[in-house]
Amino acid sequence: MNESLKCQVLVVGAGPGGYVAGIRAAQLGLKTIVVESDKAGGTCLIRGCIPSKAIIHAADRFDSLRKHSTEEGHMGLSVSGEPEVNMSALVSWKDSIVERLNKGVEGLLKAAGADLIKGWAKFDGPKSCNVRTSDAEIRIEAENVILATGSSHIDLPFMPCDEEFILSSTGALDLDKLPKSIAIVGGGYIGLEIGCALAKLGTDVTIIEGMGSILEIMDKEIRRPLELWLKKHGVAVHTDSLARGAEMKGKGASRKVELYFERDGEDHKVKVDKILVTVGRKPNTKGWGLENMGLRMDSSGRFIRIDRKCRTSIPGVYAIGDVSGEPMLAHKASAEGEMVAEIIAGHKREFDNVAIPAIVFTEPEIVSVGLTPNEAKERGEEVIVGKFPLAANGRALSLEAEKTGGFIRVTARESDHVILGIQAVGSHIAELHGEFVLALEMGSLLEDIAGTIHAHPTMSEAFHEGVLKTLGHAIHIS
Repeated sequence: MNESLKCQVLVVGAGPGGYVAGIRAAQLGLKTIVVESDKAGGTCLIRGCIPSKAIIHAADRFDSLRKHSTEEGHMGLSVSGEPEVNMSALVSWKDSIVERLNKGVEGLLKAAGADLIKGWAKFDGPKSCNVRTSDAEIRIEAENVILATGSSHIDLPFMPCDEEFILSSTGALDLDKLPKSIAIVGGGYIGLEIGCALAKLGTDVTIIEGMGSILEIMDKEIRRPLELWLKKHGVAVHTDSLARGAEMKGKGASRKVELYFERDGEDHKVKVDKILVTVGRKPNTKGWGLENMGLRMDSSGRFIRIDRKCRTSIPGVYAIGDVSGEPMLAHKASAEGEMVAEIIAGHKREFDNVAIPAIVFTEPEIVSVGLTPNEAKERGEEVIVGKFPLAANGRALSLEAEKTGGFIRVTARESDHVILGIQAVGSHIAELHGEFVLALEMGSLLEDIAGTIHAHPTMSEAFHEGVLKTLGHAIHIS
C-alpha cells in the first residue's frame, strides 16, 4: 500500500539531534514528520553514550566490590567471597535502560504532536523522498527538511568487524561473555572508555594507538592521570603503533585472534580473545539519496556544508549533528536541532556557542571546556593559569576522588580576567561541567566565580579554589 504525505518539517534521523528537532518543531505548531530506520534515540542512546555509561557504572561497582573482598577489606567494609561478572545479565540490565529511554523518546515525540515513521528514507529531490517501511512505501513532500542522519563506525578494510572476534563499539557493548583479554585498536575516547570499564571487570586490556599518545585531543597535563591509571591497572599501551591485520588461531573453545601491528619499523603481535576497533566515526552520507539533493559538501568532502544557522546550500534544507561536521557530539546535535526548529518557525537564532563541552568517561573522567593554556597562547592571548588538586578538597577525599591525581585548571586572560577555558580530570568530575560551560557562556571574570559562594562540602569548591589559585590567593593550598 502506497501513501502520500505532506508536512512543514521533515526530519530524517531520530538521534539526539533529530528527535529534539522533531519535538521542538511540533511544539511550535509545525506539521512534523520524523523518519527513523532504527530505534528512536540514535547511536547515542541505543549503542553509544547511554549503554557505555551503564556498563562503566557497573564496572565501577564491581571494582569496588573487589576492593571490599580482599582480606583486609576497604574503608572498614568487607565482603566474603569473590565477586563475579555475569556479562549477559549485565548487558540485559543495560538493555533495559536503553529500552526505557527509547520508549521515552517515542512518547515525547507523540506527546508533542510529531509523527514518527519507522523506515528508510531515500530522496529523489531536495525536499521529496520515498520511505520504505515494513509493509509499505510512503511518499513524503516537505516544505523544510532537517537532515540528522548521524555517523557510523569506521571499519578497517584489512580487518573488518565480524562482531564475534573483531568487534566494533556496538559489539563490545553487547558481549554475552566477559573476554579474558582484548586488544583495542585506537586510543581515542571510545576505546579508552570501554577499555577502562573492561579492565575494571577483570579483562586484560592492550591498546594499540597510531599517534604518539593516547587521547591526542587532550593536552599532556590533563591526560596524565589517565595514563597513570592505565599503567597502575596493567593496561598495556603501545603508541606510534599501526595495526596491520589479524589471524585466527586455534580451534573450538581455545580459539583466539592474533593481532599484528607495526612499531618503529618492527613487527609485533598479541594474541587475545577479542579485538575492538575504535579508529573513529564517519558521517552517514550514503544510501539515502544525498546525491539527488544537490547539496554542497565542505572542503573535506566528508560533511554537508552548513552556515551558522545549519542551512545547507539548498534553501529550506538544514543539516545538524554528526553529518554536518565536528565536533561529533550528541549535545551539539541536540542544540542544533532545537535551534533549527525555531529558525523554521520564524525565530531569530544562530549557532554562536562560546564553548561546547568535551567529556571523556574514563577513569578518571576528563572534562574540557573552552581553550587550553596553549591554545589561548596560540591565539595571541596573555594568560594566567591556576590549578587546584582534588586532593585538597574534602568532598573529593570522602569520595576517594583524589586517588587519581585529579585537578581543575582555569585559564583566564591576564588583562581583564575573562575566563577562556577550564579543564578538569578526576573521578566524578564530569558533573561539574555545567558550571564550567556557564562561566564561559556568561563571559565570567575570575572575580565573578571568586565572589560566588560554593556549598561545603562539595567538589564544586575545587572550581572556586581553582579560580582563587588563578588570582594568586587560593585558601586550601599554598
